[in-house]
Amino acid sequence: MTVTVRFAPSPTGRIHIGNLRTALLNWLFAKRHPGGRFVLRFDDTDAERSRREYADGIETDLAWIGLRPDTVVRQSERIGLYDAAAERLRSAGLLYPCYETPDELDRRRKRLAARGRPPVYGREALKLTEEDKAQFAAEGRKPHWRFLLPNFSTDPFAPERTEVTWDDLMRGAQTVDLASLSDPVLIRADGSYLYTLPSIVDDGDLGITHVIRGDDHVTNTGVQIAIFRALGLPVPAFGHHNLLTTVSGEGLSKRSGALSLATLREDGYEPMALASLAVLVGMPGAIEAMPDLDALGARLSFGEASAGASKFDPAELDRLNADLVHAMPAEAGRDRILAMDVPDDAADAFWLAVRGNCAKVAEAAAWARIVFADDFERPDLPEEDRAFLAAARAHLPDGPIGESSWRDWTGALKSATGRKGKALFMPLRLALTGRDHGPELAALLPLIGRERVLARLA
Repeated sequence: MTVTVRFAPSPTGRIHIGNLRTALLNWLFAKRHPGGRFVLRFDDTDAERSRREYADGIETDLAWIGLRPDTVVRQSERIGLYDAAAERLRSAGLLYPCYETPDELDRRRKRLAARGRPPVYGREALKLTEEDKAQFAAEGRKPHWRFLLPNFSTDPFAPERTEVTWDDLMRGAQTVDLASLSDPVLIRADGSYLYTLPSIVDDGDLGITHVIRGDDHVTNTGVQIAIFRALGLPVPAFGHHNLLTTVSGEGLSKRSGALSLATLREDGYEPMALASLAVLVGMPGAIEAMPDLDALGARLSFGEASAGASKFDPAELDRLNADLVHAMPAEAGRDRILAMDVPDDAADAFWLAVRGNCAKVAEAAAWARIVFADDFERPDLPEEDRAFLAAARAHLPDGPIGESSWRDWTGALKSATGRKGKALFMPLRLALTGRDHGPELAALLPLIGRERVLARLA
C-alpha cells in the first residue's frame, strides 16, 4: 500500500497557520513512509467564493514552507464523478429529496428543543407522496437531498443505536452513534454539492489511505464512513488533530486574514519558524525552532498531541524566528543580504557579525546602512569624548584593518588614555555606529574599513 494523504483547502482566502498545521501533519506523515504521496486538492465547488488567485496563493504559501504536492486536483473539474456517485445513492434509495425551507427546519428544531428532545431531523420527507412532491414542484420549490443513515433495522422512523468506530491516529479509539445524528444534506436545493460527497468520492478515486484533519470533523467522520461503505469505497484511516486558536481563544479564519502565511512571510518570518510552531504547539516537549522539515518530522509523535485546542502565541513565533536567524549560516541568507547593497566579498562576514542582533533577516538592512555608509552622521558627544576620539584616531594601527585590529587598537588606547570599560568603548561605538548597542565592534571594524573609521572619528 502506498501511503497517500491530502490537504484540501477551499480557495476562498489565504491559508493561515492553523491550515498549515493540517498541511504539515499530512506531508510529514506521508514522508515518513517510503513512496508516500501528498495530494493538494482544492475544494472549489463554491463558485461564488472560490478564486483561482487564492488557489495560486495557497500553492505559493506551501512551496515557501517546502511542501510541494505530488498531485494537484480541483473539485470544480470533477463534477461528473460526484454526479455519478449521487445517482448511485439515489438508485439504492439512500439519497432522498427534502423540500423544507431553512425557516421550516429552524422552527422544527426549536419545537424539539422545547420538548427536551435532540434537534435530529425526523425524516419527514420520506413520507412525501409523489403528489406531494409534484405540488412542491408546482410551487417552485426545489429539493435538497439527504443521505439516509444506516441507523435502523427495518423502520427508518425508528432509529437504533448504531456505532461507527475507528482507531484514530491521534485520539485513539473513537465511536460515533449514527442514531444521534440527522441525515446529512449532500446536495443543496440549487444543485451544488456540500463538502461531504465530493470529498468522499475524491478520497476513493485518488487512493487516499489516511485522512488527517482538525478535530472539528470527528462527528463528521462517523457519517462519512457510512457513505464510504454505501458507495463501496475503501475506508481510509483517520486522524484528528487539535485546532489552533488565537491567544484570546478565537478561531482562525481564512476570510479574516488572521495570521495568514502571506502576511507572516511579508512580515519577515522564516518558514521554519512557522512550521515549527504550527506542528509542535500542543505536542509533548519544548517548542523549539527546527532547522528543517526532516528534523521537524523526527520530533513529531502523532499519538501524543493535546486533546484540547492549542493557542497560537505570536511571542512564541518571534522567539523561534530569532533563534533561527541567530543560527542561520551565511549561505542561507546570502541572497537577501546582497539585496541590501552589501558588497559581495563582505556579505558572509557581515551576516555573521550582525545576525545575533537581528530577530529577522530584514533587520540586517539597518546595520548595512550603518556599516557601509560613506555619509555617516555621528551623534553629538561631550567635549572630553571628542578629545578621546582624536586620540583614538591617532592610535588607529597602520595598515589594513583585520581580525586583531580592535583588540590591538583598544589596548593601545587604554594604555595611552587610562580609559577602560564603558568610558573606553562607548564613545567608540557611538562614533562608529551611532548606536549605544549592537554587534561586536571587533567584527564590524574590518567591514567599516580604515577610511570610514578615520572619517567617523574626525
